[in-house]
Amino acid sequence: MEILARGDFVEELALYGGTPVRTEPWVSKYLGSEELGPEEKDRVLNVLEKKRIFRYFPQGLEQSETSLLEQEYKEFIGTNHALAVNSGTSALICALIASGVGPGDEVIIPAYTWVATAAAVAIVGAIPILAEIDDSLTIDPTDLIKRITPRTKAVIVVHMRGISADMDPIMSIASKHNIMVIEDAAQSNGGTYKGRMLGSIGHLGCFSLQQSKVITTGEGGMIVTNSEELWQRAVLYHDGAGYQFRFIERKIPAFPGQNYRLTELQAALSLGQLKRMPAILGHTKKTKKDLVELLRARNNITFSSVFGTERDLGISLIFYTSNQEQARFMTKALSAEGIPTFQVYDSNSNDQHIYLNWEFLMRKQDPWGGSLPWNNNPSQDIIEYNEKTCPKTVELLSRAVQIHLNHFVTKEDVKDVIFAVDKVSAFLER
Repeated sequence: MEILARGDFVEELALYGGTPVRTEPWVSKYLGSEELGPEEKDRVLNVLEKKRIFRYFPQGLEQSETSLLEQEYKEFIGTNHALAVNSGTSALICALIASGVGPGDEVIIPAYTWVATAAAVAIVGAIPILAEIDDSLTIDPTDLIKRITPRTKAVIVVHMRGISADMDPIMSIASKHNIMVIEDAAQSNGGTYKGRMLGSIGHLGCFSLQQSKVITTGEGGMIVTNSEELWQRAVLYHDGAGYQFRFIERKIPAFPGQNYRLTELQAALSLGQLKRMPAILGHTKKTKKDLVELLRARNNITFSSVFGTERDLGISLIFYTSNQEQARFMTKALSAEGIPTFQVYDSNSNDQHIYLNWEFLMRKQDPWGGSLPWNNNPSQDIIEYNEKTCPKTVELLSRAVQIHLNHFVTKEDVKDVIFAVDKVSAFLER
């Protein structure tokens, strides 16, 4: 089964017993947590020495690590306000509450995002409305328009897999229909769109500080906005006791909230990490750009025009094949060559980034055995979720192939990816 020459010899696919391109393990480490070191250790120990681990403990309030982290984010993103919370999911929930979203409202979200995006909408009593993505892996502005109804209160724009959504048309559509825009930048912290920081373009921006992210506290989140009113509403909801308003003037009516506060230990762990982001993302962006440029002319695979551009942080390599069978084969063949590869949508997997795998949504099920918020729909419209809800997204992702990247990927690793793709592509052309 002769295939492709590397040097002056011909190799067979490793899937069928040939020599794999590489036997060294692929670099699969998390970005942010791998960079934790002495600085983080010193900051955490300093908090322990102070014995002040609750943000709003009155003594030493001006030295709060959480406040300092918020200040870092305000300066980094370029917004007037920031609020640290205990998870990216909490950030979305607080942003929805801040936006006035509640029972009877609809919130449009992309069909490709982490399940928390949909869960946050349902948790506040609103109905998630799914929209198609385009080949950038982000919400399709043309389909967004089609999903708008008189009950649409907001759209959550997810900057997926390090790719920024096309914000200009989205903001134009939202402005025309008086819709709030929440940016979910959990997977794209540090990204930009036409020179503007992600999270600063919509009405509110949400970030995750979970371990797999570039900046991490293990678990944590951040909300940014330029609106004092939206910020104060988010503050009030993230802290049921309203502690922060003991030290600043509250300008909004009181309402009940949750407790989504970030601890001083978590904040201390993240302080200063933003300084590392340019170097980390500079490496991932260059790696991705090199890979896309080298592979774009290859047969059997295609790329979105935004891959490898300013809109791409380079934290994963995704390309499209002709059909899902070809994607499934390339996934198996590339993995056998020593390059761990994944079919983005595989009906046999349970990837919680794909709407068809969000069990609570597909069943329209609430925590109490009922069907809130769907059975509280004032319009009485029947909203169903199935393969026909977003068929373009299902078809696109079923023929998408993904390889995880990070700032540890070397030039030799890049060569191995190129050769492995060429080797498998050549087999498909036989």
